Parts: sequence; C-alpha cells; structure tokens
Amino acid sequence: MTLILGIDPGSRITGYGVVRDTGRGCEYVASGCIRTGAGALHERLQIVFRGVSEVIRSYEPVTMGIEQVFMARNADSALKLGQARGAAIVAAAEAGLEIAEYTASQVKQAIAGTGGADKQQVQMMVMHLLKLVQKPQIDASDALAIALCHAHHRQSLIPHGLASAKRRGGRLRL
Repeated sequence: MTLILGIDPGSRITGYGVVRDTGRGCEYVASGCIRTGAGALHERLQIVFRGVSEVIRSYEPVTMGIEQVFMARNADSALKLGQARGAAIVAAAEAGLEIAEYTASQVKQAIAGTGGADKQQVQMMVMHLLKLVQKPQIDASDALAIALCHAHHRQSLIPHGLASAKRRGGRLRL
C-alpha cells in the first residue's frame, strides 16, 4: 500500500489530498487547503512550503502528483502559480518524495473520462471513487483528483517495468 499526495497549487489557496493506493483501488486518507492570506508573495510562498512540508510530515506519503502550470490569460497569475508550484515541489523534494506532474486535461481524463470535464464533474467523480459522503472543498477535491490520477498512472506503468525508469533528479516524468 502506497500513500500518495496530490497537490493543486495556488498562491492564495493550495489544495492537498492524500490517498492510499491498495493495488485494487484508492482509499481516502485526508484532504484540505493551505490558505496563505493576502500577505507579500514571498510570505505566501513560505506558507505553501511550510504547509506542504507539514502535510508530508503528518501523513508520510512516498510520492506526489502535482498539476503543471497552464498558460492563463493573466501572465502575472501564471507566474505566481508557478512559484507556488515550485514551493510545493521543493518541499516534496526535500522530503525525498517521487514527484510526477500532470496537466489539468490529463487529470480530468483519468478521473472523469474526458479532458474537458468541469470542476463539479471532477468533484463528483472524486466523491464516487473515494466513497465520500461530503463534498470536499473544491481545491482539496482537485488535489484528490491529482492523487487519483497519479495512482492510475503508477499502476499502468508498473506492469511494464516503467514505474521508476522515467525518474530523473527525483522527478517522475510521464
């Protein structure tokens, strides 16, 4: 059984989700949001780093999936998102986790069966797959979807002996 951390990065709200991959499916462990407030960017990035580090210390996952940066309409927002991603990646790398990156459409495809699914569709599928009775916060739901996507990709690579073959510098490239 493998504990997997999923991260939905953001400079104001970073969602996290932890699932246990049993080999026959995934079980919910924990989820939540790291809220950074409205301080200076460097302070918010420090909160993301410390928050992800604390989640890693608390649940001891061995691998992490994180959403890749997409080009937003606002370049400043995309840059801040990238910096928040970096803070989360450094926290995971410092803890020795394997790290895999997924596009939003890869996550949606893995969870909802279509890369064009909206957030509510993904949230409902996360609830169904993990047998949750309450809706998680939307950022936490996205993070759980990333963790489930990572579990799915890991399972599809293991039979082919590729689970660790693509690892470079601690990051798993898919």
